[in-house]
Amino acid sequence: MNASTSRVDPKLLELLVCPLTKGRLSYDAETGELISEKAKLAYPIRDGIPIMLISEAREIKD
Repeated sequence: MNASTSRVDPKLLELLVCPLTKGRLSYDAETGELISEKAKLAYPIRDGIPIMLISEAREIKD
């Protein structure tokens, strides 16, 4: 993953919420995903665009 696809604008991150729980998201720079702790889902970011579809999210297992 290159630098341009692994960044999220902080202002955008403030506006985005998990489509399932409507809760806050955190950015994981290592995986390049937006994380919903409540839903235990990781939403991918492709070409700098967050993919906010539940069907595209990866389940986070403890």
